Amino acid sequence: MGADSARPSAPRVEPAPAGHSARPDIKEDASDEVLCVEVAFALPHKQRLVALRVAKGTTACEALALADLPSLFPELPVETFSEASLGIFGKALKEPARQILRDGDRVEVYRPLKIDPKAARAERAARSRSSS
Repeated sequence: MGADSARPSAPRVEPAPAGHSARPDIKEDASDEVLCVEVAFALPHKQRLVALRVAKGTTACEALALADLPSLFPELPVETFSEASLGIFGKALKEPARQILRDGDRVEVYRPLKIDPKAARAERAARSRSSS
């Protein structure tokens, strides 16, 4: 008993709401009705998924701002995020500033293409023809 009583007690962890996993990286926005959403952004060498607890009525653009991705990707200009296209679960949003989020949504931040896919295919085909 003596050795155990000298140990500091572990911090108390509150259980996550039903249907949600406990995530220590969740950033919280105080509100009566809280939704759990995620904001995702990826580079070829670095990916981040930021879990947020946001007020009901939060838009996709507001969640993007709350995720504070520029601080997670300081190597990129801020415009990368402010001018980015957004989607939810792979479906592009036409008006992300008006898209109200639902519980469990994953907001995805899309990077612009460096090369048109059609042009890339044509370039690969030309290279394979010249190497044959």
